[in-house]
Amino acid sequence: MSKRYTLLKKDGKARRGRFVTPHGTIETPVFMNVGTLAAIKGAVSSMDLKEIGCQVELSNTYHLHLRPSDRVVAKMGGLHKFMNWDRPILTDSGGFQVFSLSGMRKIKEEGVYFNSHIDGKKIFMGPEESMQIQSNLASTIAMAFDECIPNPSTREYVINSVARTNRWLDRCIAEMKRLNSLPETINKEQMLFGINQGGCYEDIRIEHAKHLAKLDMDGYAIGGLAVGETHEEMYRVIDAVVPHLPQDKPIYLMGVGTPENILEAVERGVDFFDCVLPARNGRHGHVFNSEGKINLMNAKFELDERPIDEGCQCPACKNYTRSYIRHLFKAKEMLAMRLCVLHNLYFYNKLMEEIREAIDNGNYAEFKAKKLKEWNIKK
Repeated sequence: MSKRYTLLKKDGKARRGRFVTPHGTIETPVFMNVGTLAAIKGAVSSMDLKEIGCQVELSNTYHLHLRPSDRVVAKMGGLHKFMNWDRPILTDSGGFQVFSLSGMRKIKEEGVYFNSHIDGKKIFMGPEESMQIQSNLASTIAMAFDECIPNPSTREYVINSVARTNRWLDRCIAEMKRLNSLPETINKEQMLFGINQGGCYEDIRIEHAKHLAKLDMDGYAIGGLAVGETHEEMYRVIDAVVPHLPQDKPIYLMGVGTPENILEAVERGVDFFDCVLPARNGRHGHVFNSEGKINLMNAKFELDERPIDEGCQCPACKNYTRSYIRHLFKAKEMLAMRLCVLHNLYFYNKLMEEIREAIDNGNYAEFKAKKLKEWNIKK
């Protein structure tokens, strides 16, 4: 496998890297903007994503399989053409839905049987099916099919789940190799990331990381976090796992998180992040700024002539006041959600840019401390 990831600089454990993909180069650390159904909720287009500095868009295998269906996307030329996005796309495998739809699924050795959350229709997804769907979607990076383990879970359950995830990974690798060799495959260079699991059991996590490290994956993810454990537990798991993953490949912390979480995880050697938080918060008027976060629904912003964040260059801050955006929310105008989602995603993308610059300059620890102080987060 050709070398795709280049470690450009280290500052402590924080890593500044560059990841070359068939759809463009990713500067890391990076935050992937989540468009579950090939769109960011909040009326944000692919053109908007470019304007706010998005490097990677993330979509979901399970949800796109249900609608419009991966076969429709394939007939339309793959996700890139379908959503008019020419930069990298990562697709989640459906493994998180094994966790989030726990009341509507059964896990077997062959895979997972779901009842559709839309109409109750029975669906089966195993490693091969997940790879086939992601191949139809033609994403840049596919994720291995795994079980995102609930927290808390018994030690016995976690051990058995991780063993099954390993068996599923072998099947994912074999199926992706087959799919990438087919003449009709849209993206024959589709990459595959393996996922570390193990709940909050450090020894299980470490053993699984060691197993994954023996496999020549394109990248490695830490999954099964931000599912109910404390932030301290999450950081402890990251501390335990990262040293045992290959250091010449990108490391992805799935589903995380807050700006503070990102700063802490970067300090521990993580390169890739994703989370629905900035878009979800934005849709409810909760926005991030250089002083932390504010709720635009509060009455104190009714006559506030300032932008959401002084000096911010996002479309919302360059053009509108807090007062106006608050009015839009009160009037239930869709523009309110759009402006706040754009702002929050810009804030995250800009934060990652500043993180990369701090690592380049060798002052990441000072940068992190300054940010936490500005956000009034005590350590």
